Amino acid sequence: DFIGDKNSPSPYSDAERNEISDQILMILKTLTPKEEKVIRMRFGIGVDRDHTLEEVGRHLSITRERVRQIEAKALRKLKHPSRLRALKVLTTA
Repeated sequence: DFIGDKNSPSPYSDAERNEISDQILMILKTLTPKEEKVIRMRFGIGVDRDHTLEEVGRHLSITRERVRQIEAKALRKLKHPSRLRALKVLTTA
């Protein structure tokens, strides 16, 4: 007999979380390296926290305005129907 631990995530939850993470990383890889870095830093993906325009700019040696432009372009790309389909699959899974 087993006693379930309601405080621990189920193995299915862990597997699902890993699958979602892999899909997001795959979608981010479709961006240019600089766009990917900006999105990761701005939204805290794979880094310690989300960063301000100023912090990202300092890290990449570019202005805040340039970071904003790169972020906007990357977000436009991520909203493209082909990428949106991949993201929608994740939200319905």
